[in-house]
This record gives sequence, C-alpha cells and structure tokens, in this order.
Amino acid sequence: MARAATGKLSYRLDLLPTIRGWHWRARMKRTLRLGELVYYGPYPSYYGIGEVKYIEGPFAAVDFRGTGTLSVHEDVIEQRYLFPIPEPARQLL
Repeated sequence: MARAATGKLSYRLDLLPTIRGWHWRARMKRTLRLGELVYYGPYPSYYGIGEVKYIEGPFAAVDFRGTGTLSVHEDVIEQRYLFPIPEPARQLL
C-alpha cells in the first residue's frame, strides 16, 4: 500500500538522496537491471519507488505503482535519472 489512511506516503522517500541531472552521479554510465528497485533522482518523492520493467537503449520503463505524491503508475524515463535504492535506505524505507 503506497498511501496511509491520512493521505501521507507510507514510504520514507525523504531518506533517498536528491540527485539533479547535472550532478556527476547522473552523468555516470550505469546499467539498470530488470526487476531492480529504483527512484527518480531529481525528485524522489514525486515518483516514489519503482521496479524496472523494460529497458530500451538509454530509456527504462518503470512501474512506480503510485508510490509518490504524483501517483504515477508507469513511466518511461532516461536511465541517467533513475538510481538504484541504496542498501542502507532499503532497510529504513
């Protein structure tokens, strides 16, 4: 369940680091894997946490399941804006 009864998100998305598109971490070459849990770096709380469903070139289709404040369920985003959930944060989310 993505939202609690009060309308607040049930995930602690504020624990995920914000990474803007111009940051060196966004420009690093990386390869996402199918099924990997990721978040949208520039605004983690907007999209929430998603699972990589399909990869085509520099783009990845991600199923966010409405976990963010924008209630996005699926979107195709350039991989450089998607970041794997860090292990320490996974335990706290």
